[in-house]
Amino acid sequence: MSLVKTSLWNAVAVAVKLSSALVLNKLLAVMLGPAGYTLIGQFQNAVGLVSGLVSGTVTTGVTKYTAEYFDDEPRQHAIWQTACRLMLFTTLGAAVGIILFREQLSVWLFKLPHFSDVFVWFAIALPGLALNSTLLAIINGKKEFRTFIFANISGNLVSFCVVAILAWKLGLRGALIAFGVSQSVAVLTTLGLALKAEWFSLRTLWGKIDPKTLQNLLKFVAMAITSSICVPLSQILVRDHLSAKFGLEATGYWQAVTKISDIYLMMVTLTLSAYYLPRISEIRTAKELKSEILKTYRIVLPLAVFGALSIYLLRDFIVSVLFTPDFRPMIKLFTWQLTGDVIKIGSWILGYVLFARASTQFVIVTEVFFSVSLVLGTILLTPRFGLQGAVIAFALNYLLHWYVMYFLTSKEFKKMS
Repeated sequence: MSLVKTSLWNAVAVAVKLSSALVLNKLLAVMLGPAGYTLIGQFQNAVGLVSGLVSGTVTTGVTKYTAEYFDDEPRQHAIWQTACRLMLFTTLGAAVGIILFREQLSVWLFKLPHFSDVFVWFAIALPGLALNSTLLAIINGKKEFRTFIFANISGNLVSFCVVAILAWKLGLRGALIAFGVSQSVAVLTTLGLALKAEWFSLRTLWGKIDPKTLQNLLKFVAMAITSSICVPLSQILVRDHLSAKFGLEATGYWQAVTKISDIYLMMVTLTLSAYYLPRISEIRTAKELKSEILKTYRIVLPLAVFGALSIYLLRDFIVSVLFTPDFRPMIKLFTWQLTGDVIKIGSWILGYVLFARASTQFVIVTEVFFSVSLVLGTILLTPRFGLQGAVIAFALNYLLHWYVMYFLTSKEFKKMS
């Protein structure tokens, strides 16, 4: 399936995800206010961090090598079985750690010990979350784009229902529990879709660890662990800094404008995940890789610019519809946030190449460096620019990231040639 067709199919998935996200966003904004919105953001970053450690550590590798060995089914099965064994160990270890330190985690993230039970629910749900991520990675690597997109759609709808119901019934505590368990519930729909495929069977997921496959996957484990820790942790630290300097409500404005970016960029990120990563993983010549990158830029970057410009022009309307009057101060954050979003997509298109080429050292160093520079940039710019300093730091950080990605991918082209 071509990039254009994948984008069109993704448009359906994005429409569903966007609709559910907008409704859920309004519900949470009305029920919890800016301060509650900040706590939700903290927990979502923590969930992302742990989820990345237990599932993201291998799912990128599963997608890459499943696509790369498209003509070798036994090799694909060895990849899936090794990944499942590896993920079992990380999942059990993470779950035990979360339960043991649940009170400390509650105090660290929420400054209160009252939400420790939220982490117990999250720990119990981890195996389902890990299995869901693995199945999606396999489907993606097999380039079953329609199944992959349908699985995302059904998973989004299930997650929306879980979050909406628990938030409505239990308030902030219910919303936190729901964000911890919703992806685990979504595994039921993903597994149902996978079982319909002729090439899939549950037996192909369980077997012995293949040493060569484990060695290859460990490269992605190192990269994914770094990304899974650095990105959410940097956002948690930025949020902590903003909360200490400006208060929870003002931080809620930053969280809200960041959430809008996440929502409208779904079209781009889903396309990159569903088509771009498997495609560049199977490419073996520098000329073909350059052609694929340029084609992606011609389609994806204009989409990002159009989306950012549309959001900017409709910013007053969007805030009034998606949030409450209490969130109106966030309007002044849009200019730099949306500029940073476009730059971010531009740099990601090149950054995916480093992941696909398993450039472990480059990925780890850049992830750590730019996560630290984002936090430091926020700390340095907020005294002068106020809350806007956070979004200015975000845009400048990704501008530098784009330049570094260009330099590093140029070196990869030379190695391939």
